[in-house]
Amino acid sequence: MEYIRITDITDPLFVQMYRLMQQIFPKEEVLAFDLWKEPLADPGIRVFVAVHEGRVVGATEYRYYPDFNVAMTDFTIIGQAGLGIGRFLAQKRQEDLFALAKASNNKLFGIFAEVYDPYRVGKFEFGGIKPMDPFVRREVLSHLGYKRINIDYVHPSWNNDGEAVTGLDLCFLPYDETTVSISAELVAKFLKRYYAVLPNKPQAWYDMISKIEKQEVLALLPL
Repeated sequence: MEYIRITDITDPLFVQMYRLMQQIFPKEEVLAFDLWKEPLADPGIRVFVAVHEGRVVGATEYRYYPDFNVAMTDFTIIGQAGLGIGRFLAQKRQEDLFALAKASNNKLFGIFAEVYDPYRVGKFEFGGIKPMDPFVRREVLSHLGYKRINIDYVHPSWNNDGEAVTGLDLCFLPYDETTVSISAELVAKFLKRYYAVLPNKPQAWYDMISKIEKQEVLALLPL
């Protein structure tokens, strides 16, 4: 299996990846095709596909923030069961992130990720791919060491229509296993930067940020 970076929407591998996204994710979670041009060209945004026998069977997007010394996994797509795609992507992504942190004279503090709460979004089929089922994905993140940040989480719709998307938890993987909480200031600053690309944010998102900023630390709870 190959781990190949995508930097251009004209890349045939990106076309395959985009089809996978449309098959698996709810429409409000998928950025319009043409709007991918700038993110793919951004050196700070890492989009890789897993290619098996010439076909895109998985993908991941993530980014590293040197000033925060944290990363964010935007998404992970497993397009087929039984190929070890999830483990392959997780290992390759971690190797890349560790190298990026080292290049900034850091040792990576941890990684943010969003995950659906299956008890709230069980209706989503995620393309019928069982490894993408919310119950499975949540359990996999738990095994990897991710914790749920103790907030009532909402995020702006990627349709940029000002709607609030609920049914997810914001999680964090601390590489120091003794870590039981995270700085509220870090979480707020991270979320404001991460969603700066979406000008139309719902009031519920601003209310959440305000609530976070009034706290010093946020507990990291089991998934």
